[in-house]
Amino acid sequence: MPTKPLAALPTPLNSFPDYPPRDDMQNAIYLHSPGYLAVLIRHFGAPDTTIVISEAPLGWTTSQREGILIPDLLIAFDIDRDAFLAQRGYAIESQGKPPDFVLEVASHTTGPRDDTDKRAGYAAYGVPEYWRFDPTGGAYHQVPLAGDYLLNSQYHRIPITQRTPDRSQGHSGVLGLDLCWEQGRLRWYDPAAQRYLPTYDDEAEGRLAERTARLAAESERNAERDARLAAESERDAERTARLAAEEQLKRLREQLDLDRPQSE
Repeated sequence: MPTKPLAALPTPLNSFPDYPPRDDMQNAIYLHSPGYLAVLIRHFGAPDTTIVISEAPLGWTTSQREGILIPDLLIAFDIDRDAFLAQRGYAIESQGKPPDFVLEVASHTTGPRDDTDKRAGYAAYGVPEYWRFDPTGGAYHQVPLAGDYLLNSQYHRIPITQRTPDRSQGHSGVLGLDLCWEQGRLRWYDPAAQRYLPTYDDEAEGRLAERTARLAAESERNAERDARLAAESERDAERTARLAAEEQLKRLREQLDLDRPQSE
């Protein structure tokens, strides 16, 4: 467990303190901008009993002031969401269980601690899975992607497969998802659905593709309608011409009948 307390603002003991924001942009870049918090909560469902949140204090109780950990990403199932919000953090004794999953994104300020005292701290708190993502490919965590599962109060490495030089992948049994390091990006892959969880950009591109396809379909329908109207107009013109010709022929016959000499 880390022994150095984090600087915090004074707060009543029935809720966690307010901690200063981080001094880097790692979470904004790799978690918030892609929209993963919203994507993950939508993927897991049950928003009333599931927490997917970034930088929420984690400790035994709200009165704890040392050893608090603030994971970059915390996921917990079957919890009391109202208590979490009221306490402004995750109190293990209040929830009756540790969070199910935590992840740290490496930075120059936190990287050295992620694989040492934070790892020990999350193990002591009983977090079933602890993952680390290094966007640099290993400058801060030695490896691009690492994960641990808890067994007998000790963390053991989750196998990570290097698919290509630009892609590493490991499976989270807790989440049922694969975590992927891809060219410095964090991706989440659903092996059951055999697809990536979409980022905001993916969803925007999907909506654009749907709109483009819809406009193309409308254009095709309009072209078919115009062709049908043109064919109907041509048929009407032919019918009008035929009727005019028939009328002219009728008049010629009537004229011939008038000009023919009458027999006595």
